[in-house]
Amino acid sequence: MNTGRVNPSMRLEDQGITGTGRVFYNLIEPQLVEEAARRSEGHIGLGGTMLVTTGKHTGRSPKDKFVVRTPSVEDSIWWENNAPMEPAAFARLHADMLEHMKGRDYFVEDLYAGADPEHRLDVRMVCELAWHALFIRHLLRRPDRAELDGFTPAFTVINCPSFKADPARHGCRSETVIAINFDERLVLIGGTAYAGENKKSVFTLLNYLLPERGVMPMHCSANHAVGNPDDAAVFFGLSGTGKTTLSADPTRTLIGDDEHGWSANGIFNFEGGCYAKTINLSPEAEPEIYATTRKFSTVIENMVYDPETLEIDFDDDSLTANTRCAYPLEYIPNASPTGQGGHPRNIVMLTCDAFGVLPPIARLTPAQAMYHFLSGFTSKVAGTERGVTEPEPTFSTCFGAPFMPRRPEVYGKLLREKIQQYGSACWLVNTGWTGGAYGVGKRMPIKATRALLAAALDGSLNAVEFRQDPNFGFEVPVAVPGVDTTLLDPRSTWADPEAYDAQARRLVKMFADNFTQYVPHIDDEVRAAAIG
Repeated sequence: MNTGRVNPSMRLEDQGITGTGRVFYNLIEPQLVEEAARRSEGHIGLGGTMLVTTGKHTGRSPKDKFVVRTPSVEDSIWWENNAPMEPAAFARLHADMLEHMKGRDYFVEDLYAGADPEHRLDVRMVCELAWHALFIRHLLRRPDRAELDGFTPAFTVINCPSFKADPARHGCRSETVIAINFDERLVLIGGTAYAGENKKSVFTLLNYLLPERGVMPMHCSANHAVGNPDDAAVFFGLSGTGKTTLSADPTRTLIGDDEHGWSANGIFNFEGGCYAKTINLSPEAEPEIYATTRKFSTVIENMVYDPETLEIDFDDDSLTANTRCAYPLEYIPNASPTGQGGHPRNIVMLTCDAFGVLPPIARLTPAQAMYHFLSGFTSKVAGTERGVTEPEPTFSTCFGAPFMPRRPEVYGKLLREKIQQYGSACWLVNTGWTGGAYGVGKRMPIKATRALLAAALDGSLNAVEFRQDPNFGFEVPVAVPGVDTTLLDPRSTWADPEAYDAQARRLVKMFADNFTQYVPHIDDEVRAAAIG
């Protein structure tokens, strides 16, 4: 039985999926909320939200992600970062999953990945869970109803959490599997109910496909000046660096908070929604995101709530610290309706330096920008993970290594070329510690970070005096109106300047040791930037 809006020539049977129960095509949000509740997949919360839990998987499973090793991708995949799966193993996995799907109901959503029609990817999502269909309907971009009649998917993603993979038979690591086959234009996800696998699998597809078109895929947030899409900015950063918070500026228009492309037309959001962390969320610090947790159809994932009042406990991490909510972008008041902007005038790379070495802001050359982009540095602090007793460096190349199917230098070179072509200013912003490392110093004042960022975005920061940093070679402002001058010189904030020098040498060596893997693949200009 087929229900819902579907292109008659593109039913699941035409994709080899047969013998299923009911198939629900392109249901809209109220219908998906109703189906999820009726099937006891979750509970309806305050404001009509959907309260769900994901079982044992409360985050992504990067070690269970595979790329099928076919001749067409053999020379272009970064195999050191992407586990291979043999075509024969994928064929068995696909056949076994199709057999498992028989007799079960499925929810199909035909969606776009990419706000730029010239570069978007048409994706068909086949979901076992109604709330997964609701989630991905928020996170990707929804075609107009009239567009569905002619929709033909470029890729299909099948997500079947109840399917358990067999490592010996399917060439994988565990019962959980995420397998991408570029030749068959197919992604198979099994053994996990964590919804983030849906969106990140599509992001991985775009990360592979877009560079061939000269489009730079980016794990970043983006905004532009109100009324001026050409005054755009992008914000790279790993978890905990402030990427979402700093880009969600009420004085600017939000293009998107996580994944974007940069083409000859400018920047564009891949997504149609946001997947925001909610642990310790407060109406004072992030009122726009907080408000979405009481809006209709927002998916609230792994958050503890009172069973009688349905009030959420934002501080309870007993299920996971990775609590999240997913909602359509239009729930944010200052969000861009088009999801597009011009070529970025400013590129901001955010880091949380718990070593207390980096300045609050630095100006980068294109070569230095490529160096720091390939490095993707932030740091863990004591107490965040078992066994971490002092700051530890974290290097995630391109600020998103788990989603990079190609070698990092492909993305780094593409970014540098675009910076040079369009004249973007590049900044490294440290939201970490000052006056000493974590445990001794204090967190960089958010007021100072916002003031420096505002000066960078409005262009006034370019007019101040700069000095060259002796450790990394980038330029650091000497004085900025409204900012404590002492903050701009990290060494002067330490009680013991010689201790700062020793810490700086340690951090420089950490960067250098990490960067040795890229040296054979980069040119002399970037090598010089690496030396400082």
